[in-house]
Amino acid sequence: MNNTDEIHERRTTTHEQLQREVDYARAQQMLKALLESGLISLSEFDKISELNRKFFSPMLADILPKTR
Repeated sequence: MNNTDEIHERRTTTHEQLQREVDYARAQQMLKALLESGLISLSEFDKISELNRKFFSPMLADILPKTR
């Protein structure tokens, strides 16, 4: 792999990670709105939040609170 390929690969990874972060934040905003409107319980919120962490793999997942 030459230097140009390596830089491109890092940028792609960074772009993909950034997109996952944005997607995670959007999913959590929608989930919070569902909770606040009473459409889901706190238990459901916590379970779906955990699934979102696994699916989107946000960079800070390890330090995010496990429950609301």
